[in-house]
Amino acid sequence: MSYSDKQIKELEAKAKEVRRLIVQMLAEAGSGHPGGSLSSTDLITALFFSVLRYRPQEPDWPERDRFHMSKGHCCPLWYAVLAEAGYFPKKELLNLRKLGSMLQGHPDRRVPGVEVASGSLGQGLSVALGMSLAARIDKKDYRVYVLLGDGETQEGNIWEAAMACSHYRADNLCAVLDYNGFQIDGRTKDIMNLEPVAAKWQAFGWHTIEINGHNMKEILAAYDEARTVKGKPSIIIAHTIKGKGVSFMENVVDFHGRAPTREESARALKELE
Repeated sequence: MSYSDKQIKELEAKAKEVRRLIVQMLAEAGSGHPGGSLSSTDLITALFFSVLRYRPQEPDWPERDRFHMSKGHCCPLWYAVLAEAGYFPKKELLNLRKLGSMLQGHPDRRVPGVEVASGSLGQGLSVALGMSLAARIDKKDYRVYVLLGDGETQEGNIWEAAMACSHYRADNLCAVLDYNGFQIDGRTKDIMNLEPVAAKWQAFGWHTIEINGHNMKEILAAYDEARTVKGKPSIIIAHTIKGKGVSFMENVVDFHGRAPTREESARALKELE
């Protein structure tokens, strides 16, 4: 499928607005995870506003495509996208992590649009496989997408799930790997090197697509390619920048799990104008 320059620019503008919302809600909360939320923004903005089938006013519509955020600590991104899509009012975003709010530090089913709670890393690919097999059993044609963190893929249960996805020929499943090269304690290559990433997934029987995770044309083309694959699951390995869009957060490990201060938020929002 081809996309016009206008469509690309609209998605890029939408992604910038999502980044603004992420910064605002984290600064208001005073806690949370900006780095991975910002690195994944282009990937999930494209998914929600050009790929997924869903009905915000009917979150449990049986024919909907499914999305699961395995790295649940990056839920500020998910919440911002859901609000932009019309699942709930944007003003609710400023209640992030507040007592009694549905928007907690890790997502759960109280939030319209959230299929399954997440936050315990390494489990999301198994959840996505369950959704994929449910579609087959129910004779539905919906697709399943799951966002993985790169540090998360150091866990063994990811690879057990990867093997099972291939075994069951889950071709309605597409994983997206946010490969920003950082985790909570530093660079992934220093803590537990992931390379060769693509070769590992290929060896496990996956169709593998590598892209620049901030190039909207490449992102859309990857989602299109994944839809054409038959007989095996697909993974999009998206090379991204931690904290993308805010210069003083980019590739700074401290912003994995530290919210911006009010002053830093103002600087970030000015950059994102």
